[in-house]
Amino acid sequence: MTAEAEILAGTLQFTDSMLVSGIILAVTFIGIFTEQIHGMERVKFAAGGAIAMIIAGQIMGFYSPGGAIEAVDWNVVFLLGCMMTIVAIMIPTGGFDRLAYKIAELSKGRLFMLLALMGTLVTVLSLLLDNVTTVVIFGPLIILIAKAQRITPIPYLLAAALLSDTGGVATLVGDPPNLMIGSAADISFNQFVKRMGPPVLVAWVVVLFLFKFLFRKELAVEPATEFHRDVELKNKKVWNASLIILGAMVVLFMVHHQLHWEPWFVSALGMTALVFVSRRVVMDRTFEHVEITLLIFFISLFMLVGGVEHSQFLMYVGQFITPFVQQDLFMATIMLMWVGAALSALIDNIPFTAAMIPIILSLEAQGINTMPLWWGLVVGVGMGGNGTHIGSTANVFIVTISERYARESGDPSVQITPGLWFKKGLPVMLATLATSTLFFWLFWDWLSAPLH
Repeated sequence: MTAEAEILAGTLQFTDSMLVSGIILAVTFIGIFTEQIHGMERVKFAAGGAIAMIIAGQIMGFYSPGGAIEAVDWNVVFLLGCMMTIVAIMIPTGGFDRLAYKIAELSKGRLFMLLALMGTLVTVLSLLLDNVTTVVIFGPLIILIAKAQRITPIPYLLAAALLSDTGGVATLVGDPPNLMIGSAADISFNQFVKRMGPPVLVAWVVVLFLFKFLFRKELAVEPATEFHRDVELKNKKVWNASLIILGAMVVLFMVHHQLHWEPWFVSALGMTALVFVSRRVVMDRTFEHVEITLLIFFISLFMLVGGVEHSQFLMYVGQFITPFVQQDLFMATIMLMWVGAALSALIDNIPFTAAMIPIILSLEAQGINTMPLWWGLVVGVGMGGNGTHIGSTANVFIVTISERYARESGDPSVQITPGLWFKKGLPVMLATLATSTLFFWLFWDWLSAPLH
């Protein structure tokens, strides 16, 4: 009897291989999730866990170094790396600075307008660039604008993180977990936007107006001065070329299925074109700004979870989930969304996504319609990151620069503390999840329909 048949019959037995792989997974994830307690970077635990899984798997016969290489979703790794390189070339041109300052001028001292415009810009960019990159670009600019107007930067920093986290859920390339899910489930760029765009748009509007209530005091003050600052582009040719290439990439992302191209190839094509246009850009310096640590973290996670999958431990877990999913697919989807959100708020959405993907794939192999489960996972891990200051990498960066600004200015009131994030971010998370749950209920037939 095959493993799939045993799952259907509910008779897949627990083995020593499952036990060992499960222990390695648990120890590694504990190390990753407690990064702030022990002070050791999570990538070290991920790499250590991957190596331990390969060695244990080779000794016990369920995994090998070759199998680990095959377990890596290189589509995700290459796409992220290429997009990081493109952004690293664009940042020195000064184009992003100019966009931020123009928006500050357009607001004309109206603080909610500033928040709405800045949040919209950050969100639009996070649809194509990942949300971490977006807040890395705009976080320092928000500090400069707030300092010039003598207002607290807290509402705008939180808006940048929370709105980019929310908006990034809408596209295949907007958030790292989306890349992982889209690649595993074979979801194209167009299909992703078509299904996730509408609920995310509704949730985004809810968040924007929720901000007006949550920060009513901060947004009611009068800025000391209106913001006026003209920024010249440092490299107009490269900036303009970057915009043209990004526009072309959006078109290619939309038709990549028809061209039989993977998303990583579209990003690699765009990166290569930009490199040749930017002839004076020194590649060694550009690659210094590519987050190699994040890419190694992804590779290690794929290898780690691949070992657990090869030991059939995730299939064993899946046989207990299968009856519930078969009985009530809607409730299973909503539960996955809320549980995924809660865990993403407390830990990090990338490891949880990596662990859930093989389980959903095993359900799909049994003939279960897993389409709504994929969408529930996307929304849960994306919106759940808003709940706490460690819910996403974007959040951690925003908190870090607020702490730095508080030290430099000698004003502790401009620091985003975990308690402050809990008071402002948790209502946002709950509001977006409630909105998404309602959307899933109203449009269940559409969201649960197969893509092809």
